[in-house]
Amino acid sequence: MNAVARILPPADAGDDPVNGSALGHQPALLSAFHRLYATLWSHGELDHSAKEIARLRNARITNCVFCRNARFSQAREEGLTEDKVDFITDSFEQSPLDERAKLIIRYADVFLKDPRSLAAKPELREQMQSAFTAAQIVELTSALALFMGFSKIAVSVGGMPESMPTMIVPTPV
Repeated sequence: MNAVARILPPADAGDDPVNGSALGHQPALLSAFHRLYATLWSHGELDHSAKEIARLRNARITNCVFCRNARFSQAREEGLTEDKVDFITDSFEQSPLDERAKLIIRYADVFLKDPRSLAAKPELREQMQSAFTAAQIVELTSALALFMGFSKIAVSVGGMPESMPTMIVPTPV
């Protein structure tokens, strides 16, 4: 069953959940998104698992059905199994996730919920600077901005299914 679309996708949108979404009304924007998303995933210094943890945390916070249920293959190959993904919840601190994964989730939560509060969290800043290079922090922060922005577009324009199975998809290149 599909959720109510607030903006219907183009008639010739197709079945792909991203290309077949309302973003199809802006082909140049959709093309630019694909290029930027591929650059984020195929270049940079941060491992795919780290980006995928941040992407999935965003998906759970913004409640984007597609984002919540898509898994990128490269992160899976790096060891981010479904058992680990199941712990990217509000009770992640008590989970068996490793400290690096928990740090990514803590950082994602601050970025997604109240980015200005990072100034009042010197311990989190120090932990991030200890675990990641400056370039990796910029990459992670940029990734979170992209994940948040486009998942909010998907949620706000509607038309995504209310539920869908978990699916492993190729990592964008």
